[in-house]
Amino acid sequence: MAEHDIPDGWIQAKISEISIKGLQRKPATDESFTYVDIGSIDRSLKAISAPQVISGDSAPSRARKVIENGDVLVSLTRPNLNAVALVDQKFHNQIASTGFEVIKPVLVDSRYIFALVRSKTFIDQISGVVQGALYPAAKSSDVQNFEFPLPPLAEQKVIADKLDTLLAQEANTKARLERIPQILKRFRQSMLAAAVSGRLTEEWSCTNVELREIAEFQNGYAFKSGWFENSGTHQVVKLGNIRDGHIALENSPAYVGDELAKEFSRYAPSPGDILISMTGTRFKKDYGFGCMIKDEKNLLINQRVGRVIPDRAKVSPEYLSLFVRSDVFRDQFFDGETGGVNQGNVGSKHILSILIELPTIDIQRGIVRRVDQLFAHADRIEQQVNSALARVNNLTQSILAKAFRGELTEQWRKDNPELISGENSAEALLERVKAERATMKPIKKPRKKATS
Repeated sequence: MAEHDIPDGWIQAKISEISIKGLQRKPATDESFTYVDIGSIDRSLKAISAPQVISGDSAPSRARKVIENGDVLVSLTRPNLNAVALVDQKFHNQIASTGFEVIKPVLVDSRYIFALVRSKTFIDQISGVVQGALYPAAKSSDVQNFEFPLPPLAEQKVIADKLDTLLAQEANTKARLERIPQILKRFRQSMLAAAVSGRLTEEWSCTNVELREIAEFQNGYAFKSGWFENSGTHQVVKLGNIRDGHIALENSPAYVGDELAKEFSRYAPSPGDILISMTGTRFKKDYGFGCMIKDEKNLLINQRVGRVIPDRAKVSPEYLSLFVRSDVFRDQFFDGETGGVNQGNVGSKHILSILIELPTIDIQRGIVRRVDQLFAHADRIEQQVNSALARVNNLTQSILAKAFRGELTEQWRKDNPELISGENSAEALLERVKAERATMKPIKKPRKKATS
């Protein structure tokens, strides 16, 4: 922000001019302390949320920066993600990672500086967006040299109080909106369960059959990694491409040449086939996802990707896809999980033994139409929620921008001219900060002379 854009009584200052460098120390071997690393920061809440309590003998080499109540932490790693936090009394005199720049304001309201480091202007500048590049890490000097509008101290406190109220309201709205996708996820799963158990139709008459009675199954081929190319027309579908209800071909795509595609053409799925991921992390249920091939072409299935080929005289592919996505299927699927400590597997024999309640083809099609309608409604709600979340996120930055232009306190300044002029002005404040900083400079330890 240019100097002429700021209100009367404000000045431009650098973070280095209103703060001091903190101390660093190596924890004692027998010391127990709270260690705040970058993973401890909740980027949504902008708060320390999950720090570790560790001992000095197991402390990482990055555990060095002493933090105190009122300090502002700014992650230098991937600064575009804005992992920042305000240290409260609970973490006073604990230790943070050297991956943070620790801002220690002097005679300046810490909440004002904390709001500053959440602003788009700050994020863009230290992450290099303004220069047209995005760096994976910022430097301490990038933060310290950041120039910002500094109001008088009394006005800083008024701004911080207003931001506390406004941003708390915004955070509450955001939290409520963020819960809706989980509600919709449970709704969709409830609809899938209802669809394959007869609760969505009054005309439910079914037979209980094993999957092998209505479909064939094919295991994928173990394509050699040396065959893969970065581009091409024949993509190999791997485990990471199978998501719940859709095929994510953009995830780490791998291709094979035309000759190999022709040689292994029997592993090419057709529209209506259902692909299932058969391997993942044991006990975590992070696989067993199913998706139906629609208009995707020139695909080949890799090992541990299963292909279910429905007998269309007995089962609608769309209905079978609903079943494979339901917890009715997944609960039976994971009953057959085997594997070691980390890797879980479910084999084709077990998958073919899974039981499905099968109504007539006409009823299956009616159920599919009903589920499509309900899912389309849920999708519309989700789109509206995502739009609302985007507006809320923009609102946050709009509020912060107004704060640093002095628009939140325009009337306050008119009502309190004596609190922003003379010895109460920002210029006078900066002089006091300069004097205070001179008395607070940490004493440097003398270097030990090298011995020959």
